[in-house]
Amino acid sequence: MTMNIARTLNNWRKYRQTINELNRMSNRELGDLGINRVDIRRVARQATGF
Repeated sequence: MTMNIARTLNNWRKYRQTINELNRMSNRELGDLGINRVDIRRVARQATGF
Protein backbone atom coordinates (compact mmCIF):
# COMPACT_ATOMS: atom_id res chain seq x y z
CA MET A 1 0.00 0.00 0.00
CA THR A 2 2.82 2.43 0.83
CA MET A 3 4.36 1.79 -2.59
CA ASN A 4 1.06 2.67 -4.28
CA ILE A 5 0.87 5.97 -2.42
CA ALA A 6 4.50 6.78 -3.22
CA ARG A 7 3.99 5.84 -6.88
CA THR A 8 0.83 7.96 -7.10
CA LEU A 9 2.58 10.97 -5.57
CA ASN A 10 5.54 10.54 -7.91
CA ASN A 11 3.23 10.32 -10.94
CA TRP A 12 1.36 13.42 -9.75
CA ARG A 13 4.64 15.37 -9.47
CA LYS A 14 5.67 14.28 -12.97
CA TYR A 15 2.24 15.23 -14.30
CA ARG A 16 2.41 18.73 -12.76
CA GLN A 17 6.00 19.21 -13.95
CA THR A 18 5.05 18.20 -17.49
CA ILE A 19 2.12 20.63 -17.49
CA ASN A 20 4.32 23.45 -16.18
CA GLU A 21 7.03 22.82 -18.76
CA LEU A 22 4.57 22.68 -21.64
CA ASN A 23 2.80 25.84 -20.44
CA ARG A 24 6.12 27.71 -20.52
CA MET A 25 6.50 26.93 -24.23
CA SER A 26 5.28 29.28 -26.92
CA ASN A 27 2.46 28.30 -29.24
CA ARG A 28 5.02 27.89 -32.01
CA GLU A 29 7.17 25.53 -29.93
CA LEU A 30 4.12 23.49 -29.01
CA GLY A 31 3.07 23.42 -32.66
CA ASP A 32 6.50 22.09 -33.62
CA LEU A 33 5.82 19.20 -31.23
CA GLY A 34 2.34 18.69 -32.67
CA ILE A 35 0.63 19.82 -29.46
CA ASN A 36 -2.16 22.37 -29.16
CA ARG A 37 -2.32 24.38 -25.95
CA VAL A 38 -5.75 22.91 -25.13
CA ASP A 39 -4.24 19.41 -25.26
CA ILE A 40 -1.53 19.99 -22.64
CA ARG A 41 -3.34 18.19 -19.81
CA ARG A 42 -4.15 15.20 -22.02
CA VAL A 43 -0.56 14.97 -23.23
CA ALA A 44 0.71 15.20 -19.65
CA ARG A 45 -1.65 12.41 -18.55
CA GLN A 46 -0.48 10.18 -21.38
CA ALA A 47 3.19 10.93 -20.73
CA THR A 48 3.04 10.23 -17.00
CA GLY A 49 0.40 7.55 -16.77
CA PHE A 50 -1.56 9.68 -14.34
